[in-house]
Amino acid sequence: MEDSLLWKDELHEECGVFGCYDVENAAEVTRAGLLMLQHRGQQGCGIATRDADGAFHLEKNAGLVREVFAGETLSQLPGTAAIGHVRYPTSDIGGVENIQPFKMTGRKGTFSLAHNGNIVNAASIRKQMEVRGHLLQSTSDSELFSLLIGVAEGDWPQKILSAAHQLDGAYSTVVLTPEALYACRDRYGLRPLSLGRLGNGYVVASETCALQFLGAKFVRDVEPGELVRIDAAGIRSYRHSHLSCRKMCAMEYIYFARPDSDIEGCSVHAFRKRTGALLWKEHPVEADLVMSIPESSMSAAIGYAEASGLPLEMGLIKNLYVARTFIQPTQSLRNLGVRMKLSPVQSIVEGKRLVVIDDSIVRGTTSRQIVQLLRSAGAREIHMRIASPVYAWPCFYGIDTGTREQLIGARMDENGIRDFIGADSLHYLSVEALSQAAGGRELCTACFDGRYPSDLYGQGEA
Repeated sequence: MEDSLLWKDELHEECGVFGCYDVENAAEVTRAGLLMLQHRGQQGCGIATRDADGAFHLEKNAGLVREVFAGETLSQLPGTAAIGHVRYPTSDIGGVENIQPFKMTGRKGTFSLAHNGNIVNAASIRKQMEVRGHLLQSTSDSELFSLLIGVAEGDWPQKILSAAHQLDGAYSTVVLTPEALYACRDRYGLRPLSLGRLGNGYVVASETCALQFLGAKFVRDVEPGELVRIDAAGIRSYRHSHLSCRKMCAMEYIYFARPDSDIEGCSVHAFRKRTGALLWKEHPVEADLVMSIPESSMSAAIGYAEASGLPLEMGLIKNLYVARTFIQPTQSLRNLGVRMKLSPVQSIVEGKRLVVIDDSIVRGTTSRQIVQLLRSAGAREIHMRIASPVYAWPCFYGIDTGTREQLIGARMDENGIRDFIGADSLHYLSVEALSQAAGGRELCTACFDGRYPSDLYGQGEA
């Protein structure tokens, strides 16, 4: 995710994937696509290509895309087909071996895979594979996915379908084989994956913003439970599950995706504006101005300001040139990082009654720091409005939120959270309003209501 992770008390997203087929300079195109997906993962990245002779090439390392793929690195990645990945791990990054894509050799030859999400039955499948004598080199679910493909029988579509059918949880996956590029989504559709046309070839990406940047024409979304094959003959579709449903992660709309992306036909910016307008309808307040926590809540703040008639102001300035605070080892250093990262505009907030819009409160410590910053700048009243329901349940599908005990929404009611962060008032968007903002789309709201779309296979507390 972007540096705005700072405000979320360590709410971390999983990854972003990109792929292209029959595209000149595929590695350069993939690098450009990954730059547009950098907000989805900032700890590591990688690109795998397949050249004209069928040989696979792979470069990956810890760091940002612009750091890892600088200088002559791209020249080591020839070919017109490629896949790429940006990563924020849901656990310790564990070294380069855990960074994607993975390159493996199976019965049908070499292939490479990159995956966005989290497999909830990974532990049981890993044990089964170890009993069968298969050793894994990393702790990544994605290597497990790759191993299942490698040992499966049949042609490439059958092998990938077999692997996908055994996995439960969230996965939007791209697989590069000797003869095609494949794109696959889990049967719940928890993570986005879109397909576009670029010249005579095709691209797939976690978000449409990457397609738009490259000038690719959006074709469609990969469907839940679908495997798409892209080769010289065009596009072919297969099903790995006929029990599919649509349960897009609500936090993709609320926070993770870029506002210039469309998810399943819905503009992320427009969705967030609607949450802001509905937040005003549910929780109006007498105030002097509306402001956002930069910058994922800006669209919601625009919606709140338009609905209320209150002016929208920039009450906090984000410093783009300091380290991301979520990587700091202690809470005291993270707190100092908040003050380094955000600066209140005293001439705007002093003596004013503020409506402060944020997209979520996870642990509450950063919200408290922000309230203190605004108080120190002379704010007369601070009314926090959150453009999502109370975050009270951990995610098992690729968002690193820790345990339920670490979530302030699970331990305190609304008044308790208000007192903890020091605001004059605090209100959240209702689940019903969230559904209204989504235009009736069915979303995964497990982090708000504890209703998980899949079995959790004994993970955590549900």
